[in-house]
Amino acid sequence: MIVLRARPLVLMVLALIPLALASLLIGVADLSGAQGGLILSISRWPRTLAVMLTGAALAVAGVVMQELVRNRFVEPGTTGTGEAAALGLLLATLAFPEAGIGTRMIAASLGGLAGTAVFLSLIRHLPPQEVLLIPLTGLIWSGVLGAVVLHIGWQTDLIQLVGIWLMTGEFSGVIAGRYELLWIAGLAAGLALFAADRLAILGLGDGVARGLGLNPEAVMRLGLVIVAVVTAMVMATVGMIPFLGLVVPNIVSRVMGDNLRASLPVTALAGAGLLLTCDIIGRLLIFPYELPVSTVLGVLGAGVFLWLLWRRPGHD
Repeated sequence: MIVLRARPLVLMVLALIPLALASLLIGVADLSGAQGGLILSISRWPRTLAVMLTGAALAVAGVVMQELVRNRFVEPGTTGTGEAAALGLLLATLAFPEAGIGTRMIAASLGGLAGTAVFLSLIRHLPPQEVLLIPLTGLIWSGVLGAVVLHIGWQTDLIQLVGIWLMTGEFSGVIAGRYELLWIAGLAAGLALFAADRLAILGLGDGVARGLGLNPEAVMRLGLVIVAVVTAMVMATVGMIPFLGLVVPNIVSRVMGDNLRASLPVTALAGAGLLLTCDIIGRLLIFPYELPVSTVLGVLGAGVFLWLLWRRPGHD
């Protein structure tokens, strides 16, 4: 049993190694010159690490969000978490323009936490048999928050900054010293591994969780913190990345089932691999220029999402 569980993890690591090497080697600058080592340390390595951290953290946050909501068709990008984090960051920028990055990140995390909590309260009374009502409610809530953020940004001449947070989703500006917040996102996502069993039990329902001696409210708060911190760190560093937290958890769960303890590491590696693949494609399609990774992932993610909606349910 241990060998069977380790096999997907080993395969993902083996697939991730050549992708990381390709990411290090792709670029306009020549690494064979005198400046090759400097380019690797300042630009290529930080970018590759940023992509991997972002992909892994968002994939795990997607799993956590789906367990909290008990619905496979949601992720932080479709529940208003990103827009709420942007609102918190925008308000902190306006209220405390001289504040450091730490204060702004706390504001963004609190905004994401509040926005996700409101979303959970909105769906609490929806009929559970109507599966698609939950993601539709999330999209509407995201649209409302996004409109508020855009209005405030327009009125305060910060619309370009808002556009970077909500619409960019690319890694071309990542260099050493400008991606380290993503390590916080990675650490937050790592908390999900320690709480995997509790999150799985919470996904069975509050009644079952209490019957098994679990405190659903405490686990819910932990899950909300994980999702909010991951979303805030990623959004403030590289912008919104769509569909990753939706696509990867669904694919991994179809292959490995719902054992979160075994599937979460694979989900994290799969998210890192998928985002690396999309980043490499975006850098090669119009080389020496590049497409934002959010554009490439949006096209692929939309196709996979439609397939998930229309596929026939399994019979195993």
